[in-house]
Amino acid sequence: MSAPDLQPTLVGPTITLRPLHPEDFEALFAAASDPKIWEQHPDSGRYQREAFETRFFHGAIASGGALAVIDNRNGITIGSSRFYEWDPAVPSVCIGYTFLATAYWGDGTNTEMKALMLNHAYGFADSVWFHIGDSNMRSRKAVEKLGAGLVKSEPAEVEGKPFTKLYYRLDRHAYLG
Repeated sequence: MSAPDLQPTLVGPTITLRPLHPEDFEALFAAASDPKIWEQHPDSGRYQREAFETRFFHGAIASGGALAVIDNRNGITIGSSRFYEWDPAVPSVCIGYTFLATAYWGDGTNTEMKALMLNHAYGFADSVWFHIGDSNMRSRKAVEKLGAGLVKSEPAEVEGKPFTKLYYRLDRHAYLG
């Protein structure tokens, strides 16, 4: 089996996901610069330019699986998500590092984004994993709403701060989308 495309272009009714490029930094940082986006995240300082650039954006570009989320109505970059940790032996992949500008919270954008990504992932994977910090209730509720189940937890650390990392799994046959 050949390696799957972890940076596809996925077009939905209101958003398009496309590969993230280095020249997307300013637009993506504009979407990410609201502290509210990161307040429940273990790395809550990502709204600051240097932290976003060094602790998020560089890793996103290097990952080979990062996607920009574009509003189809106006072409504005409104967030990002990522495919990572493709494991052909299982086969499984992770979806995460997701954020959206607060103007797009609660309007179905996250549901549409996850549906696009899950439908793509289930073309090559049987399971999708989500790694979430235990205090990130928004993300936990969102993946639980999709049908993902909590499988395990383990201690982790980011920027010297300990947290509990939760592992949710959503198998193809259990996906509610």
